[in-house]
Amino acid sequence: MTELQLKVLELLKEDARRDAELIATMLAAPIEDVKQAITRLESDHIIVKYATVVNSSKLDEEKVTALIEVQITPERGRGFEGIAERIYLYPEVKSVYLMSGAYDLLVEVEGKNLKEVASFVSNTLSPIDKVLSTKTNFILKKYKQDGIIFEEHEGDHRLMVSP
Repeated sequence: MTELQLKVLELLKEDARRDAELIATMLAAPIEDVKQAITRLESDHIIVKYATVVNSSKLDEEKVTALIEVQITPERGRGFEGIAERIYLYPEVKSVYLMSGAYDLLVEVEGKNLKEVASFVSNTLSPIDKVLSTKTNFILKKYKQDGIIFEEHEGDHRLMVSP
C-alpha cells in the first residue's frame, strides 16, 4: 500500500463524507492521484463500505443488541471458518469475530426486544452442530463506538493537587 493510500484511508476513516477534492487539498496531492488511490482501496476490498455511526439511544425505535460468547469445536480441515460462516449469514447477526481466550467467537446480534434475541440464541445459534456453549451479554448503553463518544461530557472538575 502506498503512503498516499494510507493517508487517504486515515482521512476517510475520520470522515467518510470527505470527497476526493477535499482530500487532495488536505494532502496537497493531485486530485487524480487521490481518486486513483480511493478506487484502488475500493477494488482491493480495503474500503469495504462507507457507513454512518448512529447513536441509537436518540432514536424512538427500540432495539436490543447482545454480544454472545460462543465456544465451538473447530471442523476438521476448515477450522472455525465453516461455523463462523453459518453464523454470520443469519440476518440478526451484525458481526462475528474469532477471539483468543475463554471463548472462540464473539457474535453481535440485534433484535427488536430481549425475547427475540433470546429466541435466536436458544432456537438458532445454540443448536448449531459444533457449538458447545453460549453466553449472552446484553448491551445496556453505548458510551463510545469507533472512537466516537455518544454522550456529551463535562470537563474535568478535579481539584489540582500539588506537592
